[in-house]
Amino acid sequence: MNDNTLQIHQGGCLCGAVRYEVKGQPLVVAHCHCEECQRGSGAGHSTGAMFSLDGFQLMGRINEYKYESDNGNEVTRAFCPACGSPIFGKNSGMKEYLTVTLGTVDDSTEFKAQVVVFARNQNPWDIMDQNLPIFEAQPNWKPGDDV
Repeated sequence: MNDNTLQIHQGGCLCGAVRYEVKGQPLVVAHCHCEECQRGSGAGHSTGAMFSLDGFQLMGRINEYKYESDNGNEVTRAFCPACGSPIFGKNSGMKEYLTVTLGTVDDSTEFKAQVVVFARNQNPWDIMDQNLPIFEAQPNWKPGDDV
């Protein structure tokens, strides 16, 4: 991605009832194998891009599901109430950011995964790029840190 221009990414759900726009470059793009991502995606992992909340604009109605993570943070998963597409997630430990589900971005071809998290839950049939940094759980990482 070209870092010299302000990127604007658009996306939405399967049925089109929810649309969004997010500006800027993602802080990180991650494959996550936690049990919640597996169940929420219906696959072996989810892939998301973390952006600043400031650049996110939502059009349409969403439903939310909230739960407490292993480390005590509140996690919010937002999804389309009509088709169930997972749109984004938020974590109370990083209130200024949200993670957009990459499968909902209209053109996600420029995004590249940078890290794999919760590898301890990875299923043998869900193969990842072994050249990526791999963490057994959630690394002690904050936005702005190098991955």
